Amino acid sequence: MTTSYRFDQAIAKLYNAFYNNTLNPECCVHCAVGNILDNKDAWKHLSDQHGALQLNYVGLVNQNLGRKFNGYSPLELLKIEAEFLKGCGYSVPLTHSGKKPKNPKDKDILFNGLCRTVAYLCTLDGFENVMDYSKLFELDTQSEHHKLQNVGG
Repeated sequence: MTTSYRFDQAIAKLYNAFYNNTLNPECCVHCAVGNILDNKDAWKHLSDQHGALQLNYVGLVNQNLGRKFNGYSPLELLKIEAEFLKGCGYSVPLTHSGKKPKNPKDKDILFNGLCRTVAYLCTLDGFENVMDYSKLFELDTQSEHHKLQNVGG
């Protein structure tokens, strides 16, 4: 499957953040979008709240000018972050009284957030979700879809 440059870069950054334990949904520098944007927090000025889906004046200006940040428009960035936060168990936008996980740095929680983020990144670029493993378990009586090799012997 052929992917886009922006997708490949985003996935590499998210993968590294996850495995280097630097992914933090509550920090604008270390969240999904913060990592995609090279651990910069300037993107937080595109909306008035972390996790919001509405662009503020600055966000609208950048969106209307066609500005891209590492390949993503301001509105795409807000949607990416919202998907990540929802996948981690937050209600969006983030508020003090909103729903949030007990341990936001738990690997299972972060993995769920990343799965939802990757699914959305795939949707943005118009290809199948690379994290979808359901095809491995499909049963087709006519032919075998996927054959896994026994690596262990």
